[in-house]
Amino acid sequence: MSSASSRTPLPPFDPADPLGLNDLLDAEDLAVRDTVRSWAGDRVLPHIAEWYESGELPGVRELARELGAIGALGMPLTGYGCAGASAVQYGLACLELEAADSGIRSLVSVQGSLAMYAIHRFGSEEQKQRWLPGMAAGEIIGCFGLTEPDHGSDPASMRTYAKKDGTDWVLTGRKMWITNGSVAGVAVVWAQTDDGIRGFAVPTDSPGFSAPEIKHKWSLRASVTSELVLDEVRLPADAVLPEVTGLKGPLSCLSHARYGIVWGAMGAARASFDAAVEYAKTREQFGRPIGGFQLTQAKLADMAVELHKGVLLAHHLGRRMDAGRLRPEQVSFGKLNNVREAIEICRTARTILGANGISLEYPVMRHATNLESVLTYEGTVEMHQLVLGKALTGLDAFR
Repeated sequence: MSSASSRTPLPPFDPADPLGLNDLLDAEDLAVRDTVRSWAGDRVLPHIAEWYESGELPGVRELARELGAIGALGMPLTGYGCAGASAVQYGLACLELEAADSGIRSLVSVQGSLAMYAIHRFGSEEQKQRWLPGMAAGEIIGCFGLTEPDHGSDPASMRTYAKKDGTDWVLTGRKMWITNGSVAGVAVVWAQTDDGIRGFAVPTDSPGFSAPEIKHKWSLRASVTSELVLDEVRLPADAVLPEVTGLKGPLSCLSHARYGIVWGAMGAARASFDAAVEYAKTREQFGRPIGGFQLTQAKLADMAVELHKGVLLAHHLGRRMDAGRLRPEQVSFGKLNNVREAIEICRTARTILGANGISLEYPVMRHATNLESVLTYEGTVEMHQLVLGKALTGLDAFR
């Protein structure tokens, strides 16, 4: 047999890309990935340990403007200053941002996949013109108010209420665990009305609106997290998002954001894996690098398998989204698998680093604690298991 392929030498094995997944990316994909990786390396990685230790994200508004300048805000959206990037390119950006820190990826996800996406898909033309160009540029930060103190996985039972008063709306209620809340210029708030759940674009300087920041977190410390308090916030009639009524509105936004998490979790896993590999090659015990011991190599091999399987899964879902064929159940598949495996990779990396694994000199424990939040926000493990269980059996176990 003398085919051309048999005479072509195989490319060298790349430890950083063992499955050759870079072959799936075109030049534009690689340019997007490298731009975001470079920005995160310059602007986040030198400072992130300090930010995490202090529990602050200083200069968040400047960071938002820089992210807008590289086209990272509302990436897959079209028009209104948005980049119109592919779903795969957006996913690559999420991976690189979360390789720096989950809090930075959360800033971008909430801005683009929740607040901007809601306005872009369900807003009026006037709302889009008012908010989206500034949000795409990072001049206006957005937040997304769905979760409440007593209602997380059951948003249908939310207590925040919007009542009509003449032509105005009056909103009263509380939202909890809201990323970007205290730095936002606009909040997309979901509320009960006499006609069902509706979304509202709420300027955060409205009388009666406040967003106290939540402190004392042990996860996502380099992220702005707030409560939203709406004390009879009066809004004009045109504040309501006109194109949707019911839970399908916020749930479709969440599905879009969960897609970014599928990629992002693999960024946290990659950073922890890379740290473990480098440590294993230089840390010596019993007169040799620990990377030369069988048990350490077994850990690294298993971590690499799950990491790159997760990236391949994310890429597959991205191609389906670009083709208009991605179902919510498939997003649940991705989030359930990739976040769960990312946490396990971080925990295994910690064992390789030993006591050094808990130090902020290395990224491993920071990523592991961040992923504990990623595991349960935008759909807990149990909710995604039940989504898949219902899809597989046709039987609804939610109630």
